Amino acid sequence: MRNTTMSAPRLSRAPLYAALTLGAAVMLVPFAWMVLTALKPAAELGKGTWLPERVRWGNFADAFNAAPFDVYFRNSLLMSVGQTLITVVLASAAGYALARTPIRGRGLFFGLTVGMIMVPVYVILIPRFLIVRSIPFFGGNDWLGQGGTGWLDSWWALIVPGALAPLYIFLARQFYVDLPDELADAARLDGLSEIGIWARVMTPLIKPAIITIAVFQFQSSWNDFLWPLLVTRTDEMRPIQLGLAVFSHADIEVQWNYLMAGTALATLPMIALFLVAQRYFVEGMASAGLKG
Repeated sequence: MRNTTMSAPRLSRAPLYAALTLGAAVMLVPFAWMVLTALKPAAELGKGTWLPERVRWGNFADAFNAAPFDVYFRNSLLMSVGQTLITVVLASAAGYALARTPIRGRGLFFGLTVGMIMVPVYVILIPRFLIVRSIPFFGGNDWLGQGGTGWLDSWWALIVPGALAPLYIFLARQFYVDLPDELADAARLDGLSEIGIWARVMTPLIKPAIITIAVFQFQSSWNDFLWPLLVTRTDEMRPIQLGLAVFSHADIEVQWNYLMAGTALATLPMIALFLVAQRYFVEGMASAGLKG
């Protein structure tokens, strides 16, 4: 009787498991095609077959000779790490201020932050570009921001404008609100400043939120295409996603095996990051919906 009772819920979930398995298989098909194409010799690309007749691992090394993928990877790594570090610091600091400091108008600032989450990024894309181009004393600009290119085609343009989003401030604030007030009060009695309380007492307690913010920001930066397309002009500054697009639209015939090899390599950092941070990431996302 006990075994029948236990097996009934499993049987009722069988259609759900089947649907999830089918959905996962469908989503894996493009990745499988990408990897298999990356392993094919050039002579097999036009045959329309899935499995390569002869596996050629050298395509991954040859891809770096066909295009400066090493430069693209370096640029993406520096851009993503730079944006992530700035985002973690600023988002946690702003979240702590909105959750814990007795500043006047804190509710108004929090409302503005939530409102900014609803603004599509494409709405601010052109104003952001104009600001970047008009930075004074950079790129030949005068003190009025005229006459030059400002931050265009520089690390400043790739890192600073995309280094923070209101969503991350909101997420950090939700975790700080749930921490006990006694922790901050005890730290104040010990003589710690608000910066010390934020950095040494409160922030270490919201590790799932910090890792979740870092994963979101790194993934967003690594996959960013439109903003680097607007602000970069040379291969020396292009990240991997833009570099792949440039390589696929080159004047010569597209070398699909090299393109797929570069694309497969571009997915590895995201897969590795998710596997390493999966436990904290899932915990952070699950807890965020329960905190008020």
